[in-house]
Amino acid sequence: MSSCSTSLAPARSLSYSPPLTSSVTQMFIMLDSAAEQLMVHKDFQVAFDTCERGLESLANMDQEDSRCGEFKAAFCILGIQALAELNQWHGVLSWVLQQYEHLEKIPAKIMQMCILLYSKVGEPAAMQEAARVWLHCPFNSRATGFGTVAELYLLHVLVPLGLRDEALELIGGEVGSSAFTEDQRQMALDVVEEKERENRESPPNLRISPDSGTAAHPVSTEGAVIHRLEATLRFFYRKLLLSGSGSFSLRRVFLAAVLLYMLFLRLDPALPSSFMWISKLLQLLKQMWRTMFAPYHQALPQSKGL
Repeated sequence: MSSCSTSLAPARSLSYSPPLTSSVTQMFIMLDSAAEQLMVHKDFQVAFDTCERGLESLANMDQEDSRCGEFKAAFCILGIQALAELNQWHGVLSWVLQQYEHLEKIPAKIMQMCILLYSKVGEPAAMQEAARVWLHCPFNSRATGFGTVAELYLLHVLVPLGLRDEALELIGGEVGSSAFTEDQRQMALDVVEEKERENRESPPNLRISPDSGTAAHPVSTEGAVIHRLEATLRFFYRKLLLSGSGSFSLRRVFLAAVLLYMLFLRLDPALPSSFMWISKLLQLLKQMWRTMFAPYHQALPQSKGL
């Protein structure tokens, strides 16, 4: 969850500040130290402790200095990453609130990080109320990054939770008109409708209850398609079996198999739900390979024996 570009960006932006006082110089040193511990030494606890000390020191600085807000955001960004690396993500939002006291005062960049973090760990509901309050604050509608927060809230909180009415209200309400263009609002509506259609097409009787001891496989609407793909591949297999002259090109077989896989399934190979279909495709290809080359390998030892 560490990101050099994300973490060091606040520090770089501070390099263009006015002449440094001793206290500001000390903040730079602590910020650089926290970033080094996080990115280079991977000592996440020390990095977080350094961020805590930096935030405490900021409380004693002149709050009229515009750089205080930048330093606070930078320390919070590094602190969030350190907590995530320490697997203490559940306390991120409360820790950020401790620094800013009010949800409405949290910078947009930090709200974006929190939404993505809780979505990544599978707990988008933890950010539902916080993001809603932040987005409905009139002051934040003029902030840089407001549209990104609204987009992440829609895609990573409302849509995954199946909150269709809230999503439509967000898109069509004041938040949507401030955050999105007309084209973006239409695209957002399409995303919500697509999610609703997927939920309707998913057979409810195949879903396993949360208290079940076995892990539930993701429900997919592509079951019929995989059977058609398998039947097509078996057709190629029979062609190979009947073709003893080798006129059926091996390259065409592989090309046809890959194209069929891409056209019919359109699955992401990185998703766990794709493993079963990829494994079945690989099994059929191995079967065709053995059919084509097994006679050659069997004949080769016999010729050597002669």
